[in-house]
Amino acid sequence: MFSPMSVAERIQPLDPAYFKQAQAHLDTQTKPPGSLGTLEHIACRLAAIRQGSPQADPARIYTCAGDHGVAGQSVSLFPQEVTRQMVENFMRGGAAINVLTRTAGVDLKVADAGCLGGGFPDHPDLVQCKTAPGTADFTTGPAMTRQQCLQALENGVNLARQAHADGIITLGTGEMGIANTTPATALFCAYLGLSPASITGPGTGLSERGVQHKVRVIENALDLHAQTISSADPVDILAALGGFEIATLAGMILGGASLRMALVIDGFISTSAFVAAHAICPLTREYAFFSHASAEPGFKAVMDALKASPLLQLGLRLGEGTGAAMAIFLLRCAANIYNEMATFDTAGVHSGA
Repeated sequence: MFSPMSVAERIQPLDPAYFKQAQAHLDTQTKPPGSLGTLEHIACRLAAIRQGSPQADPARIYTCAGDHGVAGQSVSLFPQEVTRQMVENFMRGGAAINVLTRTAGVDLKVADAGCLGGGFPDHPDLVQCKTAPGTADFTTGPAMTRQQCLQALENGVNLARQAHADGIITLGTGEMGIANTTPATALFCAYLGLSPASITGPGTGLSERGVQHKVRVIENALDLHAQTISSADPVDILAALGGFEIATLAGMILGGASLRMALVIDGFISTSAFVAAHAICPLTREYAFFSHASAEPGFKAVMDALKASPLLQLGLRLGEGTGAAMAIFLLRCAANIYNEMATFDTAGVHSGA
């Protein structure tokens, strides 16, 4: 039987010596020390991940799709059929994530992690790894069995391994799933000790009354699964409250970190997958870049709990991996600055030091 801990055991901490070496090189370049700010921090982290010169390419985003039983509790303005329709839109190249990955020069694959219905027609950019056709309603029982959760985690690890075999060195996360802000919020509450009232947002555009209903749904689920949450078993918590696409992304994060890949985490839903992976292995944090500040009102509290700072502030709340696509371009900028910018010596410029 698959064990996420067997993957976690292969995740190694980054060596601080690479950060120091990288910063020393950056300080020789034709600019005041530290003047490129966050780009310099990114370059140093990429250097530590790569154990040498920083690189960001080739990069790939996996947009994982799944449906949720809790959608039956009226927590989304959109019907569940939209999940499947959007997967078909991804395959036609017509969604925002298609446009942004094309623009950023990032490879895109879509994974059916748990959509309602049968398989999709074969497509070269589609990975068919459906654990089951949608989760159960977590207000009446666990969203997944433990075995289903382990299968979804393993599927995600396999996505990372396939990307690595394809020569990919940077992985971005993306998702699609009607109602998935509800399980994501529940996971933040369970793993980080946050309250539903403080972090529940409108998702697809719920009214204030709709948000309050969503809060009650999440509170009911947390009460139902209180014993599981108190056990602090990260897989059991993920099985009780998560989704197939969230668990698949959590596995992909674990797998990517075990293979020393840079991980670019998209917005609200993808960050819940990161929190699950982090609960299994805290070292995943060292490989993760948070792409953007989601416009979901609870996201700031999540970032504060993680002591993390997202790279972009663009008011995004779409998901799909859209923020990750743009953030990967920033990683490329950081790597190229490090590798291509002249030093004071090579440029014949006097540093004044």
